Amino acid sequence: MKFSLAGFLLLSLTACQSHSDLQGTWQLVSSAKIENGRTTTDDWSGKKMIKILNATHFSFLNHDTNGGKDSTSASFVAGGGTYTHEGDRYTEQVEYCSYRPYEGKSFDFTVEIKQDTLIQTGKEEVKEMGINHVIVEKYVRVKN
Repeated sequence: MKFSLAGFLLLSLTACQSHSDLQGTWQLVSSAKIENGRTTTDDWSGKKMIKILNATHFSFLNHDTNGGKDSTSASFVAGGGTYTHEGDRYTEQVEYCSYRPYEGKSFDFTVEIKQDTLIQTGKEEVKEMGINHVIVEKYVRVKN
């Protein structure tokens, strides 16, 4: 089978994700946890989360959409820190988090970008909180 130079370059470009592809604001549209072989899907009705990435840092903001007026569902979670990205490997180093046991931890993920969709998959383990599962998060790029 013969490949043209243009075909090779196109294949190379689609196989590699650049650091700048991640930069921007992303809104979470779905997430799931896999624990002990069982997958559970998170319910995001009544909540909203965004992830913001620049060249060196990430942050995330997650809150209820009822303005905090319902005491049973009022929530606000935030965090951030630095990240590294090479190919499809993405690692977050959490420096700040409203759930303090996450601070100082690193989390390794595989990332895939398909047009305006970011899929992030990786293990989340925080022994102090009894957390040990794989997460799969799907984000869409927020347009200006």
